[in-house]
Amino acid sequence: MVTDVENGIDISHFIVMHRQESELSDFFEEDDLAAEWDVVLADKVHHVKFLHGTVTGKREIIVDGEMVLKKGWMFSLVGSENFKIGGKKAAISITSQGWNFEYTLQIEGKNLKRFLQGQLKTTRTWFPVIQGKEHRIVLETCKMDVWVDGKLTQTIGEFGENGTETHFTVDEIPVYVLCVSSGDRRKGLAYTLVVDGEEELQPQDEIKHYQ
Repeated sequence: MVTDVENGIDISHFIVMHRQESELSDFFEEDDLAAEWDVVLADKVHHVKFLHGTVTGKREIIVDGEMVLKKGWMFSLVGSENFKIGGKKAAISITSQGWNFEYTLQIEGKNLKRFLQGQLKTTRTWFPVIQGKEHRIVLETCKMDVWVDGKLTQTIGEFGENGTETHFTVDEIPVYVLCVSSGDRRKGLAYTLVVDGEEELQPQDEIKHYQ
């Protein structure tokens, strides 16, 4: 288990590396799937697969089912490959001790564990059911940007009686995020999602939601 000590959140579900059979490309042998990761961003949870021919040096990176990098025979079996995930800079590093290879994913210059810990601190996520359909709503607290089902949505900010309100719509239903002081300096601000002026929802643990 990998845990964010400060927030007590298990993030091991999103840091996964293992080998398994792959039929993604005739370019690679069946056991060339070297590592895979799930990366939580504001727009969605992205799935990354890295294929590595440990004899030929061939490399392939697949993000959300789409090939973003493919290299043929390479003399060096170690090194790094740069690409992007949801507009963010990413890199996979390959190191080895003899024929034991290790693969590390970095996002914006941070290892995946540290990056995910930062995401947990700067985003709030809800999964409300609106008009009979579950939606994923993510608030980026540093910019007060709101993402609905992977798309950045237009918002209107207002000062209400209880705090700051960020208004938008989901399936033509009015929704807003209420931001107030938590009264605790260590916790900072508190965020509540209000749906159709009635239903009040607290942020949810996205990692547990996907388990």
